[in-house]
Amino acid sequence: MTSEIDFRHGFFGRLRAAAGDQWTGYVGHPFVRQLGAGTLPEACFRRFLVQDYLFLVQFGRAYGLAAYKSTSLADIRVAAAGLGAVLAEIPLHVGYCAGWGLSEAEMAAEPEAAETMTYTRYVTDIGHTGDLLDLTVALMPCVAGYAEVGQTLLADPATVLEGSPYGAWLRNYDSEDYKAGVRLALDKLEDLSRRYAGEARFASLSRIFTTATRLESAFWQMGLDAAPR
Repeated sequence: MTSEIDFRHGFFGRLRAAAGDQWTGYVGHPFVRQLGAGTLPEACFRRFLVQDYLFLVQFGRAYGLAAYKSTSLADIRVAAAGLGAVLAEIPLHVGYCAGWGLSEAEMAAEPEAAETMTYTRYVTDIGHTGDLLDLTVALMPCVAGYAEVGQTLLADPATVLEGSPYGAWLRNYDSEDYKAGVRLALDKLEDLSRRYAGEARFASLSRIFTTATRLESAFWQMGLDAAPR
């Protein structure tokens, strides 16, 4: 296993702590727990996969907006790295989905769920109305949250990898390249919090972070709600 990330420290750690039950409910959502146990109904995961593809398209746009909001070449490079990571993830996502009988054309033609639209448009709205720090904070529950979920599940001896239909998906979160991208995002948040008066704006930034966290939980729930009845 690659080196672990400590999510408790720095400006991100403060936002995470301030989110309280919203954060713990997100990273410990029943969707996540069932995923780790290998008991998640396949219909739930298929629903998640399709909507996650549509989600990635919108998050690519959000990183493009981050580049536009940047005021230095260094910031543009970090935004471009985030966009590049999304663009690199999409072919992997498409290839993985093919194993579930989902083609890219089928996923692209699928209507966005209300939860997908609400979350992604919230992030881009924050980006349009706020500055680069506001947008970065809105992106972080996804960027760091999935990393924390993956790290926690992979470290849990109760997590089922062998023989689970979700084992390969979980292992994606243990690559050093993936974790390097997460560390870059955490470092950039720390940098922006100093340059954009993050301490003085902590209350408003915390609201953005907690709202995005709540919308992440709703995204998991959207997948869980697809369970056969």
